[in-house]
Amino acid sequence: MNPYLSIVIPAHNEAVILPVTLECLRAFLEERPFTAEVIVIDDGSTDNTPAVLDEWRGSFESLRVLRSSVNIGKGASIRRGILASRGECVFVSDADLPGRPEDIVRLLEALRDGAAVAIASRRPAPMSSAPSASRFVASIVYRALVRLILNLPLRDTQCGFKAFVREPLLPIAQELRLRGFSFDVEFLYAAWKRGLAIREIDFEVVERRPTRHAILLQSPRMLMDLLRIRMIAGRASPSTRSQAAELEPAPVKAEPAPSASDGPR
Repeated sequence: MNPYLSIVIPAHNEAVILPVTLECLRAFLEERPFTAEVIVIDDGSTDNTPAVLDEWRGSFESLRVLRSSVNIGKGASIRRGILASRGECVFVSDADLPGRPEDIVRLLEALRDGAAVAIASRRPAPMSSAPSASRFVASIVYRALVRLILNLPLRDTQCGFKAFVREPLLPIAQELRLRGFSFDVEFLYAAWKRGLAIREIDFEVVERRPTRHAILLQSPRMLMDLLRIRMIAGRASPSTRSQAAELEPAPVKAEPAPSASDGPR
């Protein structure tokens, strides 16, 4: 019987943080009334990630591991995990699980309330709390470019903490082309263009490690990706925009966990 929830995690050289993430997820799932699978996509890791995952497979029965012999990119890895998923709902997270496991429940609640996609949205923070001033500025600029180029009315497209209902989103995942860090915005833009309801959930980021990726080094490529998304997905009929749901942030109030009847046992 297929699980209610599929958790998809791309991983490239994540041997240090994966045990922390998997332990958090295992403890979380043990307390849930629904069944779940955890799919980790080892994206051509050259560190000890394969050995770590092999060890965890023996003690975490919900864990599935997909391996790529070479590095295919974060976006391509997520796409592979989504296509391999079997759950009614899919949750995608960065390898360092940048939120509390309990926040997954809040995303699932938004899906139960009618959203097709629920994304964690980081609250605006002062520059003093950012990893660096350059990263703070780059983040603001990138969000502005997303709105300017794509007209996508979302505050935060890049947070690695998203959930969606698998059935209507699977065809979109099959069509996506970007293999790198712009996968998130391509995915959300395609869903929005099709008039699927997207809901942002305010949440507090959990820093389990220092930021690894220098967004400024990715900026030229990510700008070109935005233009490419606009050119490709923008060919769809503009009338789909009028069907889009209201994209207001959800309240911060914690939501109750799904009941036992929400998913297959």
